[in-house]
Amino acid sequence: MNSFLRNVLFTSFSLAFFATSHAATSAMTKSQYNDANAQAKATYKSERAKCDTLAGNAKDICVAEADATMIRAEASAKAAYKGTRKARYDQQVKNAEADYLVAREKCDELGGNSKDVCVKEAKAARTKSIADAKAHLKAGDAQGEARKEIDEARHDAAEDKRDADYKVAIQRCDGLAGGAKDNCVQRAKQTFGKS
Repeated sequence: MNSFLRNVLFTSFSLAFFATSHAATSAMTKSQYNDANAQAKATYKSERAKCDTLAGNAKDICVAEADATMIRAEASAKAAYKGTRKARYDQQVKNAEADYLVAREKCDELGGNSKDVCVKEAKAARTKSIADAKAHLKAGDAQGEARKEIDEARHDAAEDKRDADYKVAIQRCDGLAGGAKDNCVQRAKQTFGKS
């Protein structure tokens, strides 16, 4: 794998990890989301304007990089705003597509088999990134289901413990008589949430 694709993969995984952890720790307001999109558009216009001074494939690469920057920024803002696993997955897919867009343009500098290999590597990198994103999404869903089952098990266990403690308290009340027994039973019911 050539060094460019290694750098693209490293960058996309780094961005995906940062965005995932950032989105998990902070939610973006609608205003912040709109500001992020406005900033992305302004950055795009600035980067795109620089491309007009270039010609040929250098210009094509410059335009692809500007487009990719815009795609990544919008996807990052959307993922941070929504704050869901699905939004982070969509961001990772968009990042993979953006990386592919740039890599594909860079392949146009080559010819013959070298170009074919470059295009295959770019497609493979995109496929791998999307596959990783799918795996993270599915793992997150599985973890969510597992967490739900664990929470249910803990809830059931807590209820069983509470019932056992209630039975012990009532048994202690059986050693009393009259008003003392009635008060003991009432306290036990209140303590353990029984009616």
